[in-house]
Parts: sequence; C-alpha cells; structure tokens
Amino acid sequence: MASIQSQKRLTKEYKAIQANPPPYIIARPNEENILEWHYVITGPPSTPFENGQYHGILRFPPQYPFKPPSISIITPNGRFACNTRLCLSMSDYHPDTWNPAWSVSTILTGLLSFMTGDESTTGSINTTDNLKRKYAKDSKRYNVTENSRFIKIFSDLLEQNKLDLLNQEDEVNQEKVTESVFDAKNNVHLLDPEDKARLLVEEDGERSFNAPKLVFGVVLAVFLAYFLS
Repeated sequence: MASIQSQKRLTKEYKAIQANPPPYIIARPNEENILEWHYVITGPPSTPFENGQYHGILRFPPQYPFKPPSISIITPNGRFACNTRLCLSMSDYHPDTWNPAWSVSTILTGLLSFMTGDESTTGSINTTDNLKRKYAKDSKRYNVTENSRFIKIFSDLLEQNKLDLLNQEDEVNQEKVTESVFDAKNNVHLLDPEDKARLLVEEDGERSFNAPKLVFGVVLAVFLAYFLS
C-alpha cells in the first residue's frame, strides 16, 4: 500500500507527465494501484526499434521517492528479456545510486536511452538489428492480441493500433500483387501452364494489333520519300 508521501508524489508526477510527456514515452498509473505504473515507449526514428510499441511496468515501493522502482518490459523487443527485472542505475537493483529527485520521466528517459544503446546488464539480451526490426514490426499486433494488460491500461490506443495493422496488411498485400505482376511479366516459367498460355495469347494479340500499324508506317514513309524526291 502506498504511503501518504508516495501517493502525493506519484499523483503530482502523473499530472506533470500528462502536461509535458517526454518524447516517445507515455506513462500512467494503474487505477487500482498507484504504485504500479505502465509505460509505452515508441521506438525512435533511425534506430532498429523505429515505430515499435513497447509496453512495460514500473513498480514503486511504498517508500518512494526514497527508494527506486523495479523496471520490466512486456512487449518482445530484442533488447531486454520480457517480464524480467532490469538492472539499471535508476532501478531497484542499485538503491545506492538512486536519487530521490529523479521522477517517472527521468526513469523512462533513462530507460529509452539505455534501450537504444548497446551496453549489457542483467536483463539485457543480444540480438541482431534485423531481429529487433522484426519485433518492432510485430509489436502492435502483440499488444493488441496477446497483451491483456496493455488492452486494459491503454484501451485508448487500441483503435489506432488496429488501423495501423490494417494499413500494414494492405501494404503487404500490395507488395504481393506487385511481385506477382513482375513474376508474370518477367518469369513466365513460374506460372501454371494455364496462366502461361493465357499470357502468351494476350502477348500475341498485342503483337497482332500492332502489326498493321507497323506496315502502314513503313508504306507511308516510302510514299513520302518518293513524293518529296
């Protein structure tokens, strides 16, 4: 249970973070427990996490702000193990380095900075940038379909997530159509026999249609050359 001091401090911080949210960060307390905060980090541009959506939890002790919170992340990301306490200078792994003047904004800004770096610590994992990009691409789908806590806390983000996923599917389908057309035109040997025959008939018809135009052009050129000589 939160102490009067921790409750006042966290209430004040919630108002502050609503009025002036840090870049790429959303955070809010659980309505049933002010000591449990949920955050969403949006992957910054020009990083392997670009456009990713990463949900995690800060768990504050009743003695906050004199003791630090634990930090964990739920959405698969390729940088941190999921549902694991992270060892950072502003987490409960290092109460000796904690500064009571730090806030939720300070903690999450530090987490984002560490996330986009390459330092190792307890709870961090090593993966390729390509895998991080794949996790970023799949993050919204994970949050919408497999992350019940995200759905409960960030219900206001669900509709936008669903729209983004539909747009993503449309882009994938359009790419598939484009690739199919390219294969049909440039890799006829990949087609089924029936489709290949249809394509050849269409090409023959196009050549037949253009043939009279070519003959007429040649005759006209000869006539003009004779008449003007």
